[in-house]
Amino acid sequence: MPLSRPGQAARRLAVLALLLAAAVGCGDAGGLEGAGSTPTAEGPARLWPELTPASSPAFEIGEVNTEVVKGVKVPGDDIRRVDPVSIVRAEIDGNPGDYDGAKAPYRDTKREMADCAKGPGRGECPVLRPYYRDLTGDGHDDLTLGFPLLPGKTTAVRVYTVEKHRLVQVMGWEDALSGVELAGRSLVIRSPSEVAGYEYRLQWTWDRDQRAMLLTHDEMLRTGPRKHSRHPSASSPTGSTSRSSTGSSTGIPSGSSTGTPTGTPAASPSVSPSASGG
Repeated sequence: MPLSRPGQAARRLAVLALLLAAAVGCGDAGGLEGAGSTPTAEGPARLWPELTPASSPAFEIGEVNTEVVKGVKVPGDDIRRVDPVSIVRAEIDGNPGDYDGAKAPYRDTKREMADCAKGPGRGECPVLRPYYRDLTGDGHDDLTLGFPLLPGKTTAVRVYTVEKHRLVQVMGWEDALSGVELAGRSLVIRSPSEVAGYEYRLQWTWDRDQRAMLLTHDEMLRTGPRKHSRHPSASSPTGSTSRSSTGSSTGIPSGSSTGTPTGTPAASPSVSPSASGG
């Protein structure tokens, strides 16, 4: 005989009572635990509101610095058909003060270029394996290239695209590197910091209005174990802070621009190394 409505209600109450009793018997295992007091949110405080806002930069920092690579042709407007070694040779030839002579800061880079007959990434050739990806969004590959500045410990990183049948450098940076990543239409460079447990991360992203890779993020992030504190630092609530850059670039000095930290995205698997790089 089916239960009447009062019977169904009674059975539901009995089941509920059993569930509550079981929950009490299990104690607090798997239950929610308090995370402690939450710091009071504080809005940004504007400092020196009486100052007149600046209308122009105080220094020429060259955020947008592109240049046509002279003497290097692009067959069929296909950047993959350009010899990466010839690109580096063109830069060396255009900057004799940096590469020529016994006292030139990057003299050993030029000397080792003599071993590049087999292509980049082979033997003692200082030109690293090139990588290809469409960073500009025009449907064609662009070129990311690197080569060490010897005898020092810095490495030059360059990005090239093709515009009006010409090879154009749209990004340049030199620094001590701990990692380089391509992520979407961005290039991320990680560099060691003099502060233990931290590293610098700089991100360049293609800007279609400026026709260049702009430095959109410049930050210091924790890499070592975090020391737990009950009270987060007011100056760095996310564990990151902007840095004054230790690297050099084509026109970007120390103390370059900063951006809102977003972390470093994982490198996309669509990056395409050169066929010579394996």
